Amino acid sequence: MKTLIVGYGSIGKRHIRILNEMGHDVYIVSRHLENNKKCYKTIELALTSQEFNYIVIANKTFEHYETFNKINQSNFNGILLIEKPIFSKFCNIQRPKFTTYIAYNLRFHPLIQETKSLIEHEQVLSINAYVGQYLPSWRPGTDYSKSYSAFASLGGGVIRDLSHELDYLSYLFGSWRELTAFCGKISDLKIQSEDYCQVMYNTENNIKITLELNYLDRIVQRYYTIQTNNKTIKVDLINNQININGNVIQYPKIDRDYTYLKQHEHILSNSEIPCTFEEGLKIIEMIEAIERSSKDRKWIKNE
Repeated sequence: MKTLIVGYGSIGKRHIRILNEMGHDVYIVSRHLENNKKCYKTIELALTSQEFNYIVIANKTFEHYETFNKINQSNFNGILLIEKPIFSKFCNIQRPKFTTYIAYNLRFHPLIQETKSLIEHEQVLSINAYVGQYLPSWRPGTDYSKSYSAFASLGGGVIRDLSHELDYLSYLFGSWRELTAFCGKISDLKIQSEDYCQVMYNTENNIKITLELNYLDRIVQRYYTIQTNNKTIKVDLINNQININGNVIQYPKIDRDYTYLKQHEHILSNSEIPCTFEEGLKIIEMIEAIERSSKDRKWIKNE
């Protein structure tokens, strides 16, 4: 399969490596690669040079919309994957003529899939979810203060960077009905984006959810605790453990590429698990509702 990766940052390189290992014929769009026969300077040049079966948009978040429009205006009729979040801001646009997915690969984590089975016959009452990692430790060898994460104008900030949480919570427990939030910069990190966000919301099924996201935690943590009428289920995505009513089940450690590999496999096999175009737009709507709630200090309804 002929594949095109737009962007040569850390996530773009990961997609390139994985798709090469899967046996695909991989081309790149990047202004930073010289003398590479499989690299194009622009998306326009790539699309007019040959036909691709699969395109991955993996450039900076604020560039997603323009790149998407250029692909949408071309003769491309394959499969498109857009790195999360879909766009920096919500755009009321029609579904493209080609199949499009959003790269919320955490859906493919074995423990999230196991959670789906565990709650299938349970009445879920509430969830407390948390993710935190110290931003300067994210990308070793780089200056965090110059990364896109440090600038809201480039699509940075914890709400967009860590929007995996918004997606997997929606995937497991349904869409939000009303929410309230506090977001902002509360630390001395040298950034111009929010480093902390706390959200409380109700789902359409009246499940109560609280969520904290931050760039501050020097102990990398990612977990969620589910309360049902019969069980307390704590899922630790870092240590690969599920604790059910005090009984801890240890799962095998997974490779960092695992969820990305599974995401590509499911997308290319027309699975129902990957995040759809419409679901990706709903996450951006939720992000903007969180920002409005924090700014206006009030509950926001999903209307």
